Amino acid sequence: MLADPLASSTRSPRPFQTVACGSGSENPGDGCHEEREDALAAYANALAWYISGTQSYASKAISYMNAWARNIKDHTASNAPLQTGWSGASWARAAEIIRYSNAGWSSSDITAFENMLRNVYLPKIIGGSNANGNWELVMMEAAQGISVFLNDASSYDKAMNKFFGRAPAYVYLTSDGSCPKAAPSSGLTSCSQVQSYWDQDTFPENGIAQETCRDFRHTGYGIASMSHIAETSKIQGSDLWTTDVGTRIRYALGFHSKFELGAPVPSWLCVNHRGSVDLGNGKRDFEITEVGYNALNGRLGISMTNTGTLTEQNRPARGNTLFVGWETLTHASNSAF
Repeated sequence: MLADPLASSTRSPRPFQTVACGSGSENPGDGCHEEREDALAAYANALAWYISGTQSYASKAISYMNAWARNIKDHTASNAPLQTGWSGASWARAAEIIRYSNAGWSSSDITAFENMLRNVYLPKIIGGSNANGNWELVMMEAAQGISVFLNDASSYDKAMNKFFGRAPAYVYLTSDGSCPKAAPSSGLTSCSQVQSYWDQDTFPENGIAQETCRDFRHTGYGIASMSHIAETSKIQGSDLWTTDVGTRIRYALGFHSKFELGAPVPSWLCVNHRGSVDLGNGKRDFEITEVGYNALNGRLGISMTNTGTLTEQNRPARGNTLFVGWETLTHASNSAF
C-alpha cells in the first residue's frame, strides 16, 4: 500500500467547492477524480498510521479531511449521488480510524468534518437511487458509514432499510422463484420487466447479479458494497454474514469467480450478448473478494473454492480508485471480532 501514489508523503489535497460529475465522471468532470482519490488517500494514510504508529501518516490523513471539510459545498450533475457515495464511503472509513486512535485530530476539525458529512454528503445519498443497483448499494454503504461516524441512529436505520430492499434485488437465489426480486421503489411489477432490467431471460443458478450481463466490473462494485455493509453491520452488532445477505454474497462471489478463472459461459447466460460476458480487464477488475471470502470462509468455515482461488491469484488486491482499497491488507486471514 505504501508504494501506491495515493499514500505518498508529497501528495497534497485538491479540494473543490462544487464537485460536478456527469456520466463517466465527465460533463463537466470538475473535481471527480480529485475527490475520490483524496478520500482514498486519507484512508491509506489512516491505515498506515494505525498499523505503524508513525504520526506523519495521521497528519497527512487529517490534512485531506480538513481541506475538504473547509471547502466542499455541493455535488452536482447527473452522477452526483454515485460520486457522493464513492467518496463518502472512503471518507467515513478514514475518519473513523483517525478519530478513535489518538491521532491528534482536533475537536474543532472533527466538528467541521461532521458538518461536511451531515450537510453535504448524507442528504445526497440517503434517499437511494433507481439507477443500476451498484449506485444504491454504494450510496447506502456511504450512508451507513457516515451514520456510524455521526452517531446518527435514525439515518443508519434508513440506510439499512434501503439496503435490505436492494440486496435481494441485486443478487438472485433460486429460492426467490423463477424471477429475481425487484427493489421496492423500482417500479418493476412483472417478471418480464425484471428480465429486461437484468438483460437475462432465465435464472437457473444462484449468484447471478443484476449487472452480470452488463459487465463484471460494475457487478463487482455492487458486491463490494454489499460486503462492506455486512462487515460494518457485524461491527455494529448485527451479523448479516449468517443471514440471507451473506448467502447472496457467497453465491455472487462464487458465480462470478468461476468465469474470471476461465470457466466456459453457459448458453443460457446473457443470451442477448451472444452467450458472452464482459470480464472487464480480467481478474484484476474483480479485486473485491477479500472481505466476503474472509468473513464466509475464514470466520464461518464455508467452502468457497473458486472464490478462494481467485482471491489468492489477485493478492495483493489493489482496489479500484473509486471506493475499494487494500483489502488484502485489511482482511486477508483476519479473524478479528
